[in-house]
Amino acid sequence: MSNRLPDKMPPATKSPLVVADPALRFAGWQRHLRSERRLADATLSAYGTDVTSFLIFLSESGDVLAALKSLKPAVIRRFLAERVAEGASARTRARNLASIRSYLSHLESEGIAQAAPARAVKTPKLPDRLPRPIDADAALKMARGEADDLEAEPWVVARNAAVFALMYGAGLRVSEALGITASDAPRDGTKSTALRITGKGGKTRVVPILPAIAAACDAYANLVPFRLKPGKPFFRGVRGGALDQRIVRRVTEAARGRLGLPSSATPHALRHAFATHLLANGGDLRTIQDLLGHASLSTTQVYTRVDSTALMASYRAAHPRARMEE
Repeated sequence: MSNRLPDKMPPATKSPLVVADPALRFAGWQRHLRSERRLADATLSAYGTDVTSFLIFLSESGDVLAALKSLKPAVIRRFLAERVAEGASARTRARNLASIRSYLSHLESEGIAQAAPARAVKTPKLPDRLPRPIDADAALKMARGEADDLEAEPWVVARNAAVFALMYGAGLRVSEALGITASDAPRDGTKSTALRITGKGGKTRVVPILPAIAAACDAYANLVPFRLKPGKPFFRGVRGGALDQRIVRRVTEAARGRLGLPSSATPHALRHAFATHLLANGGDLRTIQDLLGHASLSTTQVYTRVDSTALMASYRAAHPRARMEE
């Protein structure tokens, strides 16, 4: 069977040749990402799209498998240059390269191709972006249900407050908060003061649960009109199914309008607020790393820059010498 791809391809993950051709090991690579690296579905899909685009690019020169076996760094650079022409950001191109490296590493483990050409390509320089947390007052209002729609059903208001309380009070990602089951949910009056969370890459961490968080979850559980069965999702949508992340984003957007917050006030900004406010109040960086579930301390260290930025802003606004020098 020829390894040449057709001129026109359907969407990446639906390409019959890429998925089915055993010579390209695409399906085996995807299984590896899912089972061993335990990538999230969205990341898995993005990686699959990236690599399929790269294979289509290689097909323009002939046999794909032969191109993979004789791959040179210059070919990968040309692919990334085309992505620039298409308007891809540096962050997207960095992910493109990471996807190609992952795929080639899998082929290398199978004895088919070498991953060295991808490792020889420099990762695109990413823009210097600092996390933009929600301020403490606004975060507390969201976690108390004070920024919700006054006409919403009481159980929906309580549900939204509980979700926000988990993100701001325990530093959970929105997917982690919505992944909590009824059996594991923190409840007021229970003996459990901690919650075991499995985050990105299957990394498990234990986060402490403040009484206010347990009380918020309990208030929701007492009002929700659906039976919360053990092992099933704790947070429910208005029709009784598992609460969708898109609903949380919409609720956050509405709260942002009521509180006059900037567009950076997303659900994830509550997690940023958790880390930034802990650090500002004397929290240890290593402890914050563990609470957030970061694999590397360097990922957590970005919050020290956020804190120092706020400190310098306060200094410039308040110190007489700073005002005199302007």
